[in-house]
Amino acid sequence: MPVLRMLQRVVGQMLQSPAGGYRAAVLPGRVLGTSSWHIPADANFHSGSLSGTDRPPRVLITGGLGQLGVGLANLLREHFGTDNVILTDIRKPSDQVFHSGPFIYSDVLDYKNLREIVVNHRITWLIHYGALLSAIGETNVSLAKAVNITGLHNVLDIALEHNLRLFVPSTIGAFGPTSPRDPTPDLCVQRPRTIYGVSKVHAELMGEYYYYRYGLDFRCLRYPGIISADSEPGGGTTDYAVQIFHDAIKNGKYECYLKPSTRLPMMYIDDCLRATLEVMEAPAESLSLRTYNINAMSFCPEELAQEVLKHMPEFQITYKVDSVRQAIAESWPMNFDDSNARKDWGWKHDFDLPELVTTMLSFLDPESRVAQAN
Repeated sequence: MPVLRMLQRVVGQMLQSPAGGYRAAVLPGRVLGTSSWHIPADANFHSGSLSGTDRPPRVLITGGLGQLGVGLANLLREHFGTDNVILTDIRKPSDQVFHSGPFIYSDVLDYKNLREIVVNHRITWLIHYGALLSAIGETNVSLAKAVNITGLHNVLDIALEHNLRLFVPSTIGAFGPTSPRDPTPDLCVQRPRTIYGVSKVHAELMGEYYYYRYGLDFRCLRYPGIISADSEPGGGTTDYAVQIFHDAIKNGKYECYLKPSTRLPMMYIDDCLRATLEVMEAPAESLSLRTYNINAMSFCPEELAQEVLKHMPEFQITYKVDSVRQAIAESWPMNFDDSNARKDWGWKHDFDLPELVTTMLSFLDPESRVAQAN
């Protein structure tokens, strides 16, 4: 039996635990002096890629009813076929989402159920979006620990056992007040001060550990603030950049919870989803990191409001600073250095601030004069 196949079987047997608990294992590996395990760049033996076959991946998306899941499912279904992408969540989907493709109830804390879905549907890619966001996490730390950390452990073990390619998003929230902020590189001091950020650093490090220790094909992007028109704000600190458009269309004014000069990296959702697909399809040998920053633009509330005013001269913005969210924002990067993503796998954004504002306003109010602006 080939050595790598034997290792897979041994790991799979050791991880078969109904409660999802990890059982420590000591496996033979390549040891260089006293250093930790070294996985050759061409090993890639836990991968759900298309290598050697013409079959598309079978994709499972957890936490799929959040801001990104439905859009990513639509994009992946266009590329790989509707039936090859399964959306899951613990909430009831809308009729539109339910009828657009396969949907299954799944709780990331239910190890057995998640494992059954992977087995029964022959999953090869797992996109793990199940998490509580920054502001919500601070109001319920116990739940955030369970969902963001225990849920992660479950998907790591299941991905390892079943040879999946695993994507777990990270965030600007994975950095802290001692991190370099302008720009923030891929590798630097992080030390976040929110449970959301701490859980994301934990995810980055655990994914990297599973890659070097066992060869798990773990891939991660640090998302900036993501702006989309077809989903409601979900409790994140950057969600002002979504809410401002809804309120501008509905009321002609917006009260912002961050200071006018609070600069944060941002991205339109189409760029975010495309980046996720591109890094998942990237050849393993092109990846020099397991976690990459990606960026498109960086702005503050005042600059965003000025761009909205170009389309809606009557728009008004006021400020009522939320001390909790402001403190979180001030501990985060002002600008991401994503040069490694651009160099390694060709990342390139399409939307800058003017394109973002025009697109958002046109989407939310297609019958108005906004759609004809610019």
